[in-house]
Amino acid sequence: MDTAKICKAEVVSKFHDVEESWDDEFKRLKHFQACDSDIIVSTFPKCGTTWLKALTFSSLYRNQFAWDENPLLTFGPHQLVRFLDYVLYLYNPFPDLQNVCVYQPRLLSTHLPYASLPTSIKDSNSKIVFICRNPLDMFISLWSFLYKLGDESLEPLSLDEAFDKFYHGIYAYGPFFDHVLGYWKASQENPNKILFLKYEDLKEDINSHLKNLAMFLGVPFTDDEEKQGVVEEIAKICSFENLKEVEVNKKGVHISGIPHTGFFRKGKVGDWSNYLTPFMVERLEKLIQEKMYSSGLTFNLSSKTSKDITSA
Repeated sequence: MDTAKICKAEVVSKFHDVEESWDDEFKRLKHFQACDSDIIVSTFPKCGTTWLKALTFSSLYRNQFAWDENPLLTFGPHQLVRFLDYVLYLYNPFPDLQNVCVYQPRLLSTHLPYASLPTSIKDSNSKIVFICRNPLDMFISLWSFLYKLGDESLEPLSLDEAFDKFYHGIYAYGPFFDHVLGYWKASQENPNKILFLKYEDLKEDINSHLKNLAMFLGVPFTDDEEKQGVVEEIAKICSFENLKEVEVNKKGVHISGIPHTGFFRKGKVGDWSNYLTPFMVERLEKLIQEKMYSSGLTFNLSSKTSKDITSA
């Protein structure tokens, strides 16, 4: 089995067999040394990772290439912004980051919980951009993603089986709520280091959040750029609808062995309503209230009703 197939099998198996800890893979990152100028895109899987990579890449490096030569037209977001944990350091303790990061400053990504990040990231002046998504949509997206990937050695999880695992926090990167709250609390303590974004907020008002992202990255849009429509152009290029139709994202496979098409599903808010039973929704809403209690973090579950779930 080649490297891509091995990596794909491991990605799929994580949801099936969490007893096989990722501790060893976390430890592989001990050799990573962050630079003060590094930008780290961090997410829980299926929370808008592909979209955020595209937005961050295009905003950060927009003056380093002509618009008609935007690398997103010929490379997928995951090819341009590599994962530290399950790509770069998975089989190589000393990857050639200088060759990987063609543009400067370095832009990398991870799915690791905040507590598991290499110390050099947390202690340096590097910046972290984190995005979360309401847990109902995130769960359906994750289940669909893993179901489509499949693996000959594993029976695909039914929706009920996957829901039970998710509800009890059984996933390789840890419980969803612990993961999100780790970054949320860290962002509250150090907002200059961590920008905390919500998928639903970006869907509702991408231009405003794109400006905030550029400001956080230290490359704010100039008045001239705003007048010239650069913000809107980036939003358009990086939109789900556009990226899904770019040729490179319609064929071939990622280095992990995952088809490029697998990173693009629907990108909608509230699609969970087409899959989850009323009982599942009730259980998750109660879990959200329990886990988010007094945190100040809310989730928008539907673009139509703008229903927020939290507990004061």
